[in-house]
Amino acid sequence: MSAIRAWGALVGLLAACCLVEGGVADNEVDRTQFEAAFQGRCDETSPCDQLCYELHDGMYECDCKEGYILREDGYSCYEINSTVSPFSVEDLMTSGVEDVLYQKDAVMDAVEILPANATDAAKPDDAATAVVNVTTPSVGKINFTTQGPRLEQKLTSDGHAAAKSTTPIRAVPNITASVSTVKPCPLDCGPGGGCSLEDLETPMCLCPLGRSGERCQIEREIESPRFTGSSWLAFPALRGAYKHVQLSLELRPEAYDGIFFLTGERDDMAGDFMALLLHQGFVEFRFDCGSGVGVVRSEETVLLNQWNHVTLYRHRWDAWLQLNNGKHVQGRSKGLFSRITFREPLFIGGPGNTTGLEEKLPVSNGMKGCIRHLEVNDHAYKFAPVPKGEAAKGYGIEECTADRCSHVPCQHGGKCLTSDKSAICLCPLGFSGDLCEIRVDLQVPSFNGSSHLRYRGLAETALTWLDLDVTFKPTSPDGLLIYNGHRIDGSGDFIGVHLDAGHVVFTYNLGTGAASATTRRPVALGEWHQLRISRTGRLAVLAVDRQPPVEVLSPGAFTQLSLPQNLYLGGVPNFGIVAPHIPAKTSFVGCIQRVRVNAQPVAILAEALGGANVDNCPHPCVARPCGEDGDCVPEMEYFSCKCKPGYRDRLCSRGPPYFHGEDSYIRAGDAAAVEAASSDRFVVNVRFKIADKSGLLLSAFGNGSYLSLGLEDGALVLRFNTRGGDEEIKVVHNSSTVYDRLWHRVKAVKSGSIGLLIVDNGAAVTRQSVDVSTRKVIDPSDEGLYVGGMPGASLRRLTGYSTGIVGCVADLVVNTDLHLQLVARSELGHNVSECEA
Repeated sequence: MSAIRAWGALVGLLAACCLVEGGVADNEVDRTQFEAAFQGRCDETSPCDQLCYELHDGMYECDCKEGYILREDGYSCYEINSTVSPFSVEDLMTSGVEDVLYQKDAVMDAVEILPANATDAAKPDDAATAVVNVTTPSVGKINFTTQGPRLEQKLTSDGHAAAKSTTPIRAVPNITASVSTVKPCPLDCGPGGGCSLEDLETPMCLCPLGRSGERCQIEREIESPRFTGSSWLAFPALRGAYKHVQLSLELRPEAYDGIFFLTGERDDMAGDFMALLLHQGFVEFRFDCGSGVGVVRSEETVLLNQWNHVTLYRHRWDAWLQLNNGKHVQGRSKGLFSRITFREPLFIGGPGNTTGLEEKLPVSNGMKGCIRHLEVNDHAYKFAPVPKGEAAKGYGIEECTADRCSHVPCQHGGKCLTSDKSAICLCPLGFSGDLCEIRVDLQVPSFNGSSHLRYRGLAETALTWLDLDVTFKPTSPDGLLIYNGHRIDGSGDFIGVHLDAGHVVFTYNLGTGAASATTRRPVALGEWHQLRISRTGRLAVLAVDRQPPVEVLSPGAFTQLSLPQNLYLGGVPNFGIVAPHIPAKTSFVGCIQRVRVNAQPVAILAEALGGANVDNCPHPCVARPCGEDGDCVPEMEYFSCKCKPGYRDRLCSRGPPYFHGEDSYIRAGDAAAVEAASSDRFVVNVRFKIADKSGLLLSAFGNGSYLSLGLEDGALVLRFNTRGGDEEIKVVHNSSTVYDRLWHRVKAVKSGSIGLLIVDNGAAVTRQSVDVSTRKVIDPSDEGLYVGGMPGASLRRLTGYSTGIVGCVADLVVNTDLHLQLVARSELGHNVSECEA
């Protein structure tokens, strides 16, 4: 064994001799370290003190057990916690400190200095000259200077040394940002900030870690960093990772290329290194142990704008990589050497102050996106700056708002969407709620500004002419209502309807220029409106409600319109698909109840190919008033029932109730009806046709409150008492004739002491008078809602009317959600028959 050990030592001496013969003087070289690869096998003839590993190509190398470190002879070990240092002060003065870095509790500190014979003007540009303070458990604090690059020797099987040029260790606190610009950057980015030019045109600030804003004026704590492509974080150099690295990372990329993990031996990438990056969407791990780059590449691409999980395991020259739940892929670095020297800082999100990337990596820019978890060898990194975290430097770092989605567990396939202040779930069709937890029976869709419905495009059906009818109710003055285009990037033919400060705007392009038509007056918010668009060739006409039509002629000679892309209603999932001629950057907020294309009705929900965040609009159809045998067809504030096939003679086909005036009525006395009658705000929508000038149409009683709606000498009159019951409010509408045997609609509202009447979607009448209320004794048996009249004994006593109406009432909705199914309740009434058409 002693002879074998002597042979191993002789190999080391021969390597040193070869080095001097190669022209490198002793005083220019630090004491060499060897990663010795011996020829042979791991058996009783090997010189290894503790562990032996067989390599490829008939080689082996020695290693040490936990708590021990390999000596520079390549085969013997010494104990890390030994009170006897394996190095003398002289050794430290002439050797590198890589082994010191591997010692437990070693502390490193570095500051840049000038050589003894240098002046300020002659200070070198690179930071190759440094004073390094090394403190170990067994060695006192020692100050020494390393001049220029040092050469680390890795011994090959033939006894010759392969030299690797390395820079001295540079501690992280002295990292300085160098921002390259093409022309002077005019911004003052504050202390520690750097000014850069985005795309060579737009100046921007790269703020130091912990600050943000246009001029780095805002202090910000960083928990989950977001990188812009030009930003980075720096941590101290990896320790104890020279032969084994286990890494776990969660990232949310916004682009398919970028470096998000980089560290190594030299800042010019000439020595050992390890990099994890995105290249054309694939995750790549590239590493070099000193004799050639190894590459491991995922078989799947990352998911943009979603959280991805990357797992990496490297042991010596072998590496394994997994992206999300994809396949484990394996690779190996070139050559015999299996250890990586880490002296540079660990850069996250970008390359930091390293150079020479073009020769080693396929990308040189940093990643664009977020990182929320990084764990290396069981150590989870804290991204905040010291002392709250571990980051020593950083530039251009923002707090990742996308990480808010980790606290928003969207259900039923919902997707999380972030804004500057919050995160919301985009729910698929049929679900709503903050977490998409509510199953919704959609009847009349409502849109909240992050919603949309998607349909097949108009394609060639709108080639020469197009008629489009839409009934909508906006609650915001701005937003995109309809869009259909020719190309996914917004170029080419398109049609679009959007609201601009309440004005309806129709814009279209036949291929030779866009044209727009805008209504003269804005539409009222919170009310239903009818939009009609007619286009024939280059001419288009826009009409909304009773406003004067607006005509527009598109420029150029083209007359046909081709729209192969999807048609979107209520908004779009991405405004990048919208033509730039449409200035809207927000989606529609409100309700849409009817769409007709070329006179053909579109089943808004049944024909939708997809959508997000669509809920029910407050509308009578939500209560499914037509039962299981019919479909509710919205008609502005009201509806009609369309019977399903095979149900002609059943409930759906039965006509609405007909009231005879004398002791003829339907009563709803359930708890919901009584509660509605007792509420301070009472809204009723009713459709009717009558022939007489007088009669009670509707009344409500509950908890001392009363309300009546009827005809008095041809005028519609709303009466109700105030909360105290001492005053009676009277609202009269006499500008429309409603006793002409035709169907009419009326909306009556009581809100505190304010009342109004709207007939057939006309102007609201709010003129009211106040009378002293006559106290009415309302028994519990009187409480509830009455339609068409009341029992004869109570009619005059409680309402002052002598008779009910003679005519029909088709439907009744109270407070938007309580629908009185009059057909189903006919049997609960008295002296009621079926209305004839």
